[in-house]
This record gives sequence, C-alpha cells and structure tokens, in this order.
Amino acid sequence: MPELTWSGKDKVKFHHHDVPFYLLNQQYHFVAEAGKPQNREDNILIHGDNLLALKSLLPEFGGRINCIYIDPPYNTGNENWVYNDNVNDPRIQKWLGEVVGKEGEDFSRHDKWLCMMYPRLKLLKQLLADDGVIFISIDDNEQASLKLICDEIFGYGNLLAQMVWRTDGNFDNQAKIKICHEYILCYAKNINLLGLPNGIDPSISENSKIFNPLIKNTIVKNGSKNPISTITLPIGFPCSEKELIISKRDDAYPHYFNDAIIKNYCLTNPVEVSSGWSSKSLLEEFIEEDFQLVMDTKGQKTRFEISSTGAIESIKERENTSHIVSILQGLGSTQNMSNDLKNANIIFDFPKPVDLIKFLINFYANKNAIILDSFSGSGTTAHAVLSLNKDGGNRRFIGVEMMDYAETITAERIRRVINGYGNKPETQNGTGGGFTFYTIGDPLFIAPDTLNPNASLAAIRQYIGYTENLQQTWQPENGVSPHALGYQNGTAYVFYYEQDEVTTLDLPFLQTLQATGLPEKPECWVIYADKVVLTESQLKTFNIVFKRIPRDISRF
Repeated sequence: MPELTWSGKDKVKFHHHDVPFYLLNQQYHFVAEAGKPQNREDNILIHGDNLLALKSLLPEFGGRINCIYIDPPYNTGNENWVYNDNVNDPRIQKWLGEVVGKEGEDFSRHDKWLCMMYPRLKLLKQLLADDGVIFISIDDNEQASLKLICDEIFGYGNLLAQMVWRTDGNFDNQAKIKICHEYILCYAKNINLLGLPNGIDPSISENSKIFNPLIKNTIVKNGSKNPISTITLPIGFPCSEKELIISKRDDAYPHYFNDAIIKNYCLTNPVEVSSGWSSKSLLEEFIEEDFQLVMDTKGQKTRFEISSTGAIESIKERENTSHIVSILQGLGSTQNMSNDLKNANIIFDFPKPVDLIKFLINFYANKNAIILDSFSGSGTTAHAVLSLNKDGGNRRFIGVEMMDYAETITAERIRRVINGYGNKPETQNGTGGGFTFYTIGDPLFIAPDTLNPNASLAAIRQYIGYTENLQQTWQPENGVSPHALGYQNGTAYVFYYEQDEVTTLDLPFLQTLQATGLPEKPECWVIYADKVVLTESQLKTFNIVFKRIPRDISRF
C-alpha cells in the first residue's frame, strides 16, 4: 500500500507514545434548570490541547468510544478566522518546536498540518471501540493527504466511504469553478464488525421501495465475475405462483434443461437450470437447509423462489431501513447554522449543521453510545448528541477544544442548548442534561521517578488499571482490599499505595488480602508497592510478581 512521506514524519510517527500523561482538573459541573427534559448529565468538555486531552482520556475511555466526529482545521491559510485555519497558531508552533526541532521552521504548511494530525489520529484510534467508526470533515486543501494517512493508521480495508457533503448555499464566488462541497472520510476500527448503517437519505421519497418490508432481487447475473454454472432445483423448491409450468428453454436465462412443474407454490420435479449467479453459494446453502431462511453476509434473513418468469429471486427480510448514499445533501448548511446560533447570541463562522452530525452519528451509534469530538469548535457535536437523546436515548458526548473560546463559545452554546434558546419550539424548551468542564492539569509523573503528590488516588488507580489491560478497574470497596485493582485471566492486581507514607510488601500486608472475595483462586498476584521485604523464595511460593512504585509503572 502506498505510504505518504513528509518532512517531520519520522519525528511524529510514534510521538503519541511520548506524550506525557496529564491529569484533568474539574472546573465546574453544569446541569439543566429545573423542569427541563431528562437527559444525560455526565458529559465532558475539556479546554486544552487535544493531544494531551486524548492521552488523558485513554485510561477511562480507551477502546470504548463508539463514534468519533472531528472537524479539524482545513489548513486553508486563513489566519483571520476565529478558528485560525492555519498551523501558525502559537500553540502549534511551540509544539512543533519541541517535538520536531528547529528544522520545523522550514516546513511547508502541509508538512506542519500532517505533523499536527498524525499523532492525534493515532490516539483517536486507540480510543475507538472495536466496532466504532470515525468521521473526519475536510476540503480539497488536505483531503488527499488525510486519506493517505488514514489508510495507514486505520487500514485501507477499513474505509467505509469518502462521502461528499453538498454545502448548500456556501461556495467561493471567486473560484473559477464554484466549490459547493466538502468531504467526510469515514473509517471503521474493524469493518468486519459492522452491518448496515442506520439512516435514510433525506432526498428519498416516502413512496420509495426501500420502505418495503422485503427486498426482492433476481440472482440471475451473467458476466466475467459470474460464470455460467448449473444448479439442480430439487422437489419442494419454492415458487411465487401457486401453479405454473416453465417449459424447457435455452433462449432466456436461466436456461431450463427440462420442464418445471409448479403446484401449491412448490416445484414438483427436480429441474436443472444454468446461468451466472450473484448469490450461488447462498442459494446452495438454502437448498441444503431444506428451504429454511439463511443469513447473508450483511446478516439479513434470506430465502429464494422461482418467479413467474422463471427467474430465481432472493427475498430478504429488511431488518432496518438503510439507504445511505455517498453524496450528502439536504442536511443543513453552515450559513443556516450560523444564523441559528445568533438566536442564542453565539457568533461563530462556518459551524457544521446539527442535522448533518446527527445523521452521521446515527449510522452506527446506538442509544447508549459515547461520541467524541476532539476539535469541538462551537460545539455542534455536543448539540447533536443532546438533541438525539430526545428519542429517550442515553448517548454521552466528550468534547475537546484548544482555543480560548472553549468557555465563552463552546461551553456557552451547550448551556443554552440545554436550557433552551430562541423562539423556535425545537430549541426554546431546551434538551436538558448537563456536562462537566475540565482543563488540562499537571502531569501524573512530575519527574521520571516521582508520582505527582497532588494526583488523586482514583486517577492513579485508573491509570494503573489501563496499563495492566484490565477490562474494569475496581473501586476501593471491592471485598478483597481497598488496594485491589481487579482480577483478570487468573491474575489478581493490587496497587498498595499511600500518598503520605512508604508502603511495604510484607507478610502482614498479605494477610490483609481477602482472596475469598475474588471470583476464583488466583494463579498469580501482581502487587505494586514502594518496597518489598519478602524473599525471592517467598514471592515464588505465593506466586507474586512485585512491581516497585513508581519505577515499574508502565508509561504509555
């Protein structure tokens, strides 16, 4: 597979491993006014560098995010816009200087943009659930480069689609050809875990056949990919007609080698037919299963029958109505969204429309999904999630915004969406719900061998649990020990840490562990402490792996 190279790639390709782990500082928690609709209140908005924020989210949310939408700077070179659509922002320049060095001063803006995006995409992939999807908005300035690095990071085979969004009413009047579209790249973490997306293209008529409960198509298909072959249809093979005779024929496909006699909707005699087939293996499975429903590759229940014309048709039961096309239109515009925000006294250029983000989120995110946007801008993704929960859902948003308007625009918009704004019924009553506002705090390790004494015990435990790949990190009240972290694959994990004193792994401490509180007797114990006085023989006898704090705490 082709791989994109650029100046500075060697410095950022594995930089996500070197990003220090920072703690998050809670600034406040906001909840809806009394009388507003019920909605999720544990949403998160973080003000700070999204590279640091994404790393800080890993212990709690690594592998748990169901849907990611990001709208990164398009790198148009426009430095006058509030979002600074360039990579000359002082914070990005400072980061490049620290990570890449002085040679970064000579990079093109495209090199800088790729250096900025690459480690962030690597962390986003780590946060994504195995069946999760990511959507990335972009335009022609970086579309080609973005696709190549996404192919590298997520895998070319995990590309769901490169969609085109028609930006109704917004195009460049100065261009020789009026540009009225943007792109949305969509990748899966593992495309094999996904079925059909939910959603119907807004332009579809209410009378469209896609709303029919059954999907009926002929499987007679000739061509180089479907070479002609013969299949025997046995007695009992279903037919759409109660009584029918299809005469032997070789002038229309499928060819019939003998007459087919249908009575009571079933074939009464074996018949050999030949054609090219679009679903030959599934048809053969249907015959082998005595005409019981079989599942196609998309998980649709399928059966086959002879039609009145003698064609062989597949009939699939439509589990959910899905009709997504790669050209997106009729989903709002940035101009209308900007005007709508003015009704909430929020001024922001080119915000993505809520309807567009709601449409994308609904593809694969269920009603309990966690949705992340690490380039939050004015907060459209949060707005979309809160609005979607009007269907009784319990979706949760996590937003990150680096710019200084994170509080005055992003958070303020979310507050007004929650409590209501404007005079339209759909916005006036509000969505209800709440969120917690965080900033980037101190690093977990203030020196190579020193844990930050101000770090909360809960944050440290979550971090250690993540480094040990625990599916769940226990709370201190767990029935084994207030220091127990969890149990997995026959191993019990213990983090014996006190912020104000040195902890010692010794026999008296072992006696405090209540092994009866574990699901089963552990084969091994992994115990963290400041020091150990047990001998190597004792550690082996008790099947203990000792890890010294903080030396043996893994960095990620």
